[in-house]
Amino acid sequence: MSVDSVKRPPSGPRAELKRQAILRAARELFLREGFGVGMDSIAAEAGVSKVTVYNHFGSKEALFTSVITSALDEPLAGESSAALEGLADAGDLRAALVEAARTWVHAVRANHEVTALRNLVAAELHRFPELGEAWRHRGTEGHHPAVAGALRTLADQGRLVIPDLQVAVIQFYGLLVFPHVVFSSYGTQIDEDLTDRLITGGVDMFLAHYGTQST
Repeated sequence: MSVDSVKRPPSGPRAELKRQAILRAARELFLREGFGVGMDSIAAEAGVSKVTVYNHFGSKEALFTSVITSALDEPLAGESSAALEGLADAGDLRAALVEAARTWVHAVRANHEVTALRNLVAAELHRFPELGEAWRHRGTEGHHPAVAGALRTLADQGRLVIPDLQVAVIQFYGLLVFPHVVFSSYGTQIDEDLTDRLITGGVDMFLAHYGTQST
């Protein structure tokens, strides 16, 4: 098949508004009814035709994948992103990292829709190998650009020594966020006291490995 024969999704401001409306509707209905919800229902909820939905996403599987990949980045938006960007100007890097981590972890714990979507992925993953492929091809920095950017800046400033940014991002996520992902998959949460101990201990472990003598 030639490149010219591949149908591209609609583009432009109006098309983007419709795309976002479809994603919002699909997210709500997937959460409410699971993957079995019909494309007719999604189109009606979004206020567009079913043809428009297929023009934008091609299939229900592709739409589901888009809903999931866009939602999983939400905890790193807003205050979490601002806290990470502010690390470059922090006088006390450890204190600033702890506060940024608290903001990020709180956003993860408080976003119950993202938790529900993550659990929905776990239930449907055997039907969607492309979810794993989409996740792998986006790369670590693609999933957590705010974290990658903040750590890269600190390394450029000489405040951290990071020979492998990809590993550092995964380790930072693993120390701070992953415990909450595991607990939420079992329908429970880590209590506040243990959460704070994990944050401060995680930051200290990270700085012990990547920090400099002046950090």
